[in-house]
Parts: sequence; structure tokens; C-alpha cells
Amino acid sequence: MNILIDTHIFLWLLKSPKLLTTQQVETFKNPQNQFYLSSISIAEIMIKVSIGKLVVDFDPIQAATDSGLKLLPYQGIDAVSLVNLPFHHKDPFDRMLIAQAKTQNMQMMSSDTVFGLYGKVID
Repeated sequence: MNILIDTHIFLWLLKSPKLLTTQQVETFKNPQNQFYLSSISIAEIMIKVSIGKLVVDFDPIQAATDSGLKLLPYQGIDAVSLVNLPFHHKDPFDRMLIAQAKTQNMQMMSSDTVFGLYGKVID
């Protein structure tokens, strides 16, 4: 299964793995699953660092690849699909991740309960 992880899941995986749910941990352990980190998540992290909302002491691209995650570029087709995405969620980064997961036919892993309104989420 191809799984796009939410930004907070990436940060938890690196710095606070105890915050991951049992289901999330088991999903990560399954060798049949392939995990992706979106370029949107990297942008979100860097914006939050630049405005002082987050402190990051690592290179997120290197950390992602070292963790076995594949980097997923955000494409125009992902952005176009935002027009039809219901407004269950107001956060623009989360909306872009949800649209990307849907467009790329991926499962989404998040602890954000609103994500479930858009379809199957590994929470």
C-alpha cells in the first residue's frame, strides 16, 4: 500500500515516536507498505521554522530519505483537484495533502480526525 504521511506524523516519527498510535506503528512495520513525504510537508515545516512556530535541528529532506520515506513532489494535477475538495478542513497545507493523496490514489496517515471525513485514513 502507498501511504502519504501527514507532516506531524513525520515529525513524530523522527522526534517523538511514542506519540504514534499502535495502528500507525504496525503500519510502518509492514514491509508491503511504501511511505511518502510530500514536498508540501517540507514547505510547511520550513514556513513554520521561518516564523518561529517550530524549531527543527535537522535537514527534513535528508531525514526523510534516511528514514526510508520517498519524497513526493506536489504536481499541478494535485492542485487542480482542490477545487472539488469539500471544506471539512480549513488548513491549506492539510487540504493540499488530502488532495494529493486522493489524486495519487494513496492512503493518508494522520492523527487529525478531520482527515477521516475525506475517506480512509490510517489514524
